[in-house]
Amino acid sequence: SRQRYVLGDTAMQKMAQSHVFLSGIGGLGVEIAKNIILAGVKALTVHDTKQCTKWDLGINFFIHEDDIISQRNRAEATLHRIAELNPYVHVAASTVPLDETTDLSFLKQYQCVILTEVSLLLQKKINDFCHAQQPPIKFISADVYGICSRLFCDFGDEFEVLDTTGEEPKEIFISNITQSNPGIVTCLENHPHRLETGQFLTFREVNGMSCLNGSTHQITVVSPYSFSIGDTSDMEPYLHGGIAVQVKTPKMFYFERLEKQLTNPLCLVADFSKPEAPLQIHVAMLALNHFQENFGRMPNIGCLQDAEEMLKIAVSVSETLENKPQVNGDIVKWLSRTAQGFLAPLAAAVGGVASQEVLKAVTGKFSPLQQWLYIDMLDIVTPLEKTGSEEFLPRGDRYDALRACIGDSLCQKLHNLNVFLVGCGAIGCEMLKNFALLGVGAGQDKGLVTITDPDLIEKSNLNRQFLFRPHHIQVCFLNTYSDEFYTKQDVIVTALDNVEARRYIDSRCVANLRPLVDSGTMGTKGHTEVIVPHLTESYNSHRDPPEEEIPFCTLKSFPAAIEHTIQWARDKFESSFSHKPSLFNKFWQTYPSAEEVLQRIKSGESLEGCFHVIKTLSRRPRSWTQCVELARVKFEKYFSHKALQLLHSFPLDTRLKDGSLFWQSPKRPPFPVKFEFNDPLHYGFIVSAAKLFATVYCVPFTEKDLSEETILKITSAVKVPEFRPSNKVVQTDETARKPDHIPVSSEDERNAIFQLEKSILSNEALENDLQMKPISFEKDDDSNGHIDFITAASNLRAKMYNIEPADRFKTKRIAGKIIPAIATATAAVSGLVALELIKVVGGYPAEAYKNCFLNLAIPIMVFTETAEVRRTEIRNGISFTIWDRWTIYGKEDFTLLDFINAVREKYGIEPTMVVQGVKMLYVPVMPGHIKRLKLTMQKLVKPSADKKYVDLTVSFAPETDGDEDLPGPPVRYYFVQEDN
Repeated sequence: SRQRYVLGDTAMQKMAQSHVFLSGIGGLGVEIAKNIILAGVKALTVHDTKQCTKWDLGINFFIHEDDIISQRNRAEATLHRIAELNPYVHVAASTVPLDETTDLSFLKQYQCVILTEVSLLLQKKINDFCHAQQPPIKFISADVYGICSRLFCDFGDEFEVLDTTGEEPKEIFISNITQSNPGIVTCLENHPHRLETGQFLTFREVNGMSCLNGSTHQITVVSPYSFSIGDTSDMEPYLHGGIAVQVKTPKMFYFERLEKQLTNPLCLVADFSKPEAPLQIHVAMLALNHFQENFGRMPNIGCLQDAEEMLKIAVSVSETLENKPQVNGDIVKWLSRTAQGFLAPLAAAVGGVASQEVLKAVTGKFSPLQQWLYIDMLDIVTPLEKTGSEEFLPRGDRYDALRACIGDSLCQKLHNLNVFLVGCGAIGCEMLKNFALLGVGAGQDKGLVTITDPDLIEKSNLNRQFLFRPHHIQVCFLNTYSDEFYTKQDVIVTALDNVEARRYIDSRCVANLRPLVDSGTMGTKGHTEVIVPHLTESYNSHRDPPEEEIPFCTLKSFPAAIEHTIQWARDKFESSFSHKPSLFNKFWQTYPSAEEVLQRIKSGESLEGCFHVIKTLSRRPRSWTQCVELARVKFEKYFSHKALQLLHSFPLDTRLKDGSLFWQSPKRPPFPVKFEFNDPLHYGFIVSAAKLFATVYCVPFTEKDLSEETILKITSAVKVPEFRPSNKVVQTDETARKPDHIPVSSEDERNAIFQLEKSILSNEALENDLQMKPISFEKDDDSNGHIDFITAASNLRAKMYNIEPADRFKTKRIAGKIIPAIATATAAVSGLVALELIKVVGGYPAEAYKNCFLNLAIPIMVFTETAEVRRTEIRNGISFTIWDRWTIYGKEDFTLLDFINAVREKYGIEPTMVVQGVKMLYVPVMPGHIKRLKLTMQKLVKPSADKKYVDLTVSFAPETDGDEDLPGPPVRYYFVQEDN
């Protein structure tokens, strides 16, 4: 279901009918196979002619030791292991030779062909065949050699895409349209349209200039809040209201064959600080292909002679390209030295992107890559320039492919690493795979990978969390760790979808000077961020803008969009079935008997929440019939009486002080909904609400109770209360917040006494009556009726306000705050994280690290340098960063004055204020604080017996009187001198 939110049902159906051919099931091929099987193509054929070797253990996570012993073919060895990722995908293996003499007509049965580890000559032959078919077979080739990777796409002369971005069509509320040429449309205040010139919009609900309704116009952006739509001078004058809705239009993409693109490549630039890099890698990888053709082998590992030979080839290759790019000697030499090696995380990143291109090819959803993507990891090997060539040579173990790229010393550091992985969902599973291939934590005497994740595995996880299978559903990881735990870790890796959890982890990393590598995805979008002590800013150094909240009055009375009605229904669920039952139980746990409560309120005692609890008790349904009756009464209250009350308070002709209509966009007048049993929406609300009421009030019901006949009989007999208008003030201020407490009148209190007395006399305030069963909202259990209630309630309210309704699927996403997810993006992001982890372990300088933002739908991939840590100046050249912590060692009789003097002597500046958490230890202007200078630190802080230190905050006098005190770094004060 999470992937449906990314691709949509049409694309999912197309994908489920597609046949794909993949040649080469090495490290990159198996990544692509994993991702497209998880996504759900109809059939995949994996082709390979090579036998499993020890080398494969470090690059293909589905090849085992026994496959090498039995000399199995790589495709056959991995077949059943990749097939079990998704039982809906038919996976077959092929081991027949594929070379220049092969008859390619067998490829006609496939919609997409993917080649890895195939010679360039054969790639050109197969590409020509695919391009020539009608319709063309979509062609993708991808390779990873050492530190370099390439990806090429050719989807035929013309390739139509129905949705280039996958973003929800934008809806813009209109405040004005000019009668001019061109007509200028202005949005509501403080609501930028975020449109682009050339996009198309259709209009609805425009008052006055009504001929615009239903028409489509191409727009030109004028400002962030306005755009032009063509000539409106002959139209009627605009009065008010109107919504402009973005129209998705198909776009045609054009591709050239591989043969032509080799000499004039169209490349995606991933690092704008090195725009020339893609062409330089293009030349280097073509030189590698020529080297293989000339010598019948790959360049030898670390061989400088082969590197020089390849550099000569690169210079001649560059001359054959149309724009004759400059040759980058470093890239060519390092590619030659590492070409036999393999960086598994680089394959994960490229494999994620390549897999998304496969899905685009078979669905026509999202913008395809045009036409090359090159990524290099020169940042990883440049610091290894002086490392001896013997470091890179094979040792006969599973890490030889990695060793050929980064050397044995760095491999050993990875083996000895202690890593704390926070979150083991989709990215977490991919990270564990990368850790295994890199040998992270695999040292004989040192090294450990620790995982924590409190979530249960759900069915919806299985299409991207590839380590889990159906029998793992409802299993969970659960660990908790103290602050001291972080001091034992070398690196923290987060794979979370929770911003607050990220902030907490980051604060622990800063406190304990531990590097943090963070990542996240949302649909096809993803990011990675590297945080290294003393070099970069922390995660908490920057903050995303707060999530925009829906104003209380909008939710309560003036919804304008389906998101508003869904949130209203979600709040109603929480209030009726979780919050109120919880308060009810809490009240009766505090006051165990109704008689005691009656006695107390009669004596004038005020008991918090008493009125609402007694009201709930007196109206408690005690049978299925009463649950259905209650649901019917709620229907009338929510969807009829509410509308009548608003129209009573603000009749349709109500005007504001400036003479404008009260009911104009974005305010929509409500109209009461008349209950119709035969309307599925009305019936659905009654049944789902009655079931939930029965659950919270512990009322049993049977299948017969749920029958239409039973529900009709009950609802037909319900006496619905008549509407009585109220004079309560309706909140219209958008800045007003929901009140914490609603005041209770004296009449309500008297009524409560009467109701409670009645319940006691009727024996309806017994122990069982004083208990309810609160419901926790669970979006992924379709049998519990939670989403059914929210969908029905939301769409009924939408009908009341003439808002376009949402289906159950969309409602579930919004109400459940579901983050769309797909395996392609999580694989790409995890690979990029693991590449940065190698740099962290190697202790690389700040300029080596890269953060990344990607959106595989567009597609874009942008690498940026990490933010350099900000240094705060105190004065006289004394400064600190977020990573700095000053340290003072004391002794038993150490006074506060001794502490202040010690800071001055050690760091050259005297504190004027000392704070411990929220406790002010020393503020000179506070009465009595000067006397504290003679008190010992032990007496001031009052540490527990086992406490060795306390963290304090100090500040310093400003240079100019009247200015604020200057901040300082945290100071850790040890009560006694520690041994070295």
